[in-house]
Amino acid sequence: MQSQQYRLIWIASAFSIIIVSPSWASEVKEAESWQEIGEHIELKHSTSPQEIPALNKFEQPATTLDEWRDQIAQTTIVPITGIRLSTVDVGIEVILETADGQLSEPSTSVVNNTLIVEIPNAVLELPDSNEFQQTNPVEGITLVSVSSLTNNRVRVAITGLYAPPTAKVRAATEGLVLSVASGTNIDEAEDEIQIVVTGEQDRYAPEDATTATRTETPLRDIPQSIQVVPSQVIQDQQANELDEVLRNVSGVAIDSNFAGALDRFSIRGFTQYNILRNGFREGEGGIRETANLERVEVLKGPASVLYGNLQPGGIVNLITKQPLEEPVYSFELSVGTEESIRPVIDFTGSLNQERSLLYRINALYNYSDTFRNFDQTIQRFFVAPVLEWRISDQTNITVEMDYLSDERPFDRGLVAIGDGIIDAPITRILNEPDDFYETEEFGIGYRFEHEFSNNWTLRNAFRYFVSNTLDLGTDPTEFNEEIGELSRQFRSNSSLRKNYSLQTDLAGRFTTGSIEHTLIIGVDLGRVDSQEDTRVAADGFTPSINVFNPEYETIPRPLRSDLEVISTQYTDRLDTIGIFAQDQITLLDNLKVLIGGRFDIVDEDYTDTSSGEEFFENYYDEAFSPRVGIVYQPIEPISLYASYSRSFTPNFGVTVDQARLDPERGTQYELGIRGEFFNSRLISNLAVYEITKSNVATGDPDNPGFSINIGEQRSRGIELDVIGEILPGWNIIAAYAYTDAEITESTDFEVGNRPSNVPKHSGSLWTTYEIQSGNLQGLGFGIGLFFIGERQGNLANDYQLPSYVRTDAAIYYRRDNWRAALNVKNLFDTTYYETADFGRTTIRPGAPLTLTGTIAVEF
Repeated sequence: MQSQQYRLIWIASAFSIIIVSPSWASEVKEAESWQEIGEHIELKHSTSPQEIPALNKFEQPATTLDEWRDQIAQTTIVPITGIRLSTVDVGIEVILETADGQLSEPSTSVVNNTLIVEIPNAVLELPDSNEFQQTNPVEGITLVSVSSLTNNRVRVAITGLYAPPTAKVRAATEGLVLSVASGTNIDEAEDEIQIVVTGEQDRYAPEDATTATRTETPLRDIPQSIQVVPSQVIQDQQANELDEVLRNVSGVAIDSNFAGALDRFSIRGFTQYNILRNGFREGEGGIRETANLERVEVLKGPASVLYGNLQPGGIVNLITKQPLEEPVYSFELSVGTEESIRPVIDFTGSLNQERSLLYRINALYNYSDTFRNFDQTIQRFFVAPVLEWRISDQTNITVEMDYLSDERPFDRGLVAIGDGIIDAPITRILNEPDDFYETEEFGIGYRFEHEFSNNWTLRNAFRYFVSNTLDLGTDPTEFNEEIGELSRQFRSNSSLRKNYSLQTDLAGRFTTGSIEHTLIIGVDLGRVDSQEDTRVAADGFTPSINVFNPEYETIPRPLRSDLEVISTQYTDRLDTIGIFAQDQITLLDNLKVLIGGRFDIVDEDYTDTSSGEEFFENYYDEAFSPRVGIVYQPIEPISLYASYSRSFTPNFGVTVDQARLDPERGTQYELGIRGEFFNSRLISNLAVYEITKSNVATGDPDNPGFSINIGEQRSRGIELDVIGEILPGWNIIAAYAYTDAEITESTDFEVGNRPSNVPKHSGSLWTTYEIQSGNLQGLGFGIGLFFIGERQGNLANDYQLPSYVRTDAAIYYRRDNWRAALNVKNLFDTTYYETADFGRTTIRPGAPLTLTGTIAVEF
């Protein structure tokens, strides 16, 4: 291993912050009943209510969220020693009793019919149990439960019979009082002062994320850019494939995806070959399903400190839906253009009266034609059951399984001519009509968690994932642009990949003096077994095709067994072990530091039998990947952060001396500012960064066929992401990225060339508005603009994919437990090209105008 010194590269940036302070009504009368209490929050410290003739007469009135926070001990963990339920005229009051100290401001969210209230800096210390439950306390409310979460948080979950309850909060001498009404029975005054507003099911703004730290950390405390696309955005956009979801994230672009058969993306200019599911890597796999996703998290920059050998641009983590206590049965049917039909089910609930055994199952079938010639079809079947067993208040285990079968055409797309793309209909195919690509995937695993105390948790998880693919295609080989003659070759590939992953970590919170720590230490074990067998037709056997006047099926297609020339044949075993530690340190309430490091070992055995003789190679390497970050919060809604992180990826090339190449190393410096506004209902993130990937394998100019470790690629950029609710009913998710990516050292390509499929400018805007009251309540509209700038089609940079703007729209209606929607994608039928695969002969066009109608019911 060669030691290197790295000097800090500071990136200057200027930030403009506009702070708007709310003003409140100056007079509030004493409340004599819950209806009046709901119009304001009494922050009192005496044992009897006091008349409040005018709030502005007090010297230091607590009329805003910030002022209430100032009255609460900044770092004190407050014990909740008792819980009482009291019936009132319109519902119930949930009283959280404390011996001393006031509870911090709670936050709310809604999951189906359940209102969830989370209280930070609190722990449950009940006399008889660490959990409270009361079933059917009043009509319209089926369950009230109070439980402890990690990181010193307490969750109150209140489930309604037909709709999520509404709640308002007031401070009291005995603790905190949640006044709860079922449905929408509480009339809200226009000028009311309240801490917690009614939760909404279409909340866009996320509260926390797990990918960046492997703990549930508030976004404002993460010193690295991370974007979250929640399930509500996926539903509103009818984003049924992962590439449609990731259009909403800055700096992410579709990369060469093997004729649309793989999920492969570039992040900040670097191709990412791995996707995570609940923190487990799956490799590339096929086209992921979104039906069982709760959200998609995208961590920007190196993530090796937590997930091992990865490319430095970032990582995509798919977070799946988990079981709920209350039964929910959801049916959805979508139909659309290209004869598409997509029925989906989502069932969840308890399997026993104690609510200790929960389940969830998501399943779908999808059939559609493609917009390309010959009405080629896509068929998908997907099922994902989850079973959760709450063994005790401190221990639970979750078993999760998923199965996917996918059949689609193997479509290589169009070709480049000159410095652009052939002038031909986007429906034209240049392979054979019966080319196909089949994927079958199966995954199963468990997550075990045991809480030793409110502060320390042991977690152990395992996942097995297998992906089996088979294709039969007609690959382009050479192209004579002058006469339009495209040479081709019949080819078939069979591959099998098995992933085994085991994760164990210990997470805990403790203090050293006045400094708080959130520590996680762990070990990850992984094994990937893969094998591949590629066969091709003999030279001259496959007919060529004229791209301007194509003729198909001029000879019978050979079967796979007829292809006798072995192009690729190998088996591979990759074993990895990673040991990591990370400490999130709270020096002050507004000053936090993150320090982490990981040591990885990679051991690979590769056996190639393509030539008929066995060729064996072993590769072994070690690497240490650090990460350091700092967050400073000058005022409550603003977080300034800076971070430094590194990544590594094994290199499998050899030098002329048969020495293995050192691993690729990625280094990122990032500065950013994150804002949370309107009670964290609107979140923005602005980041500037520089990533350098060194030790890239490049051809040895003096010894053809061998490699040297001098290649380097650099990416610099600015990214802006905004997500949340601007006004009641008005949601937005928007992104912009400037990505200056280039090759800085190479013997294969010219220095200064850009990587393929990476636009310098890209952006997106999706916004919806739903009418909140009146006869049209529940009627909503959505509009989206998705811009991709000009991209290079290959590393030689000898042709370009043109820029485009795609416009999407939606109209939907929600009433009670019914939902109907009409989504229009590519509203103006714009011609555009999504990606280029390999060289100049595999360019994938985007779909024309597409209509999808959806009707769903939930009960």
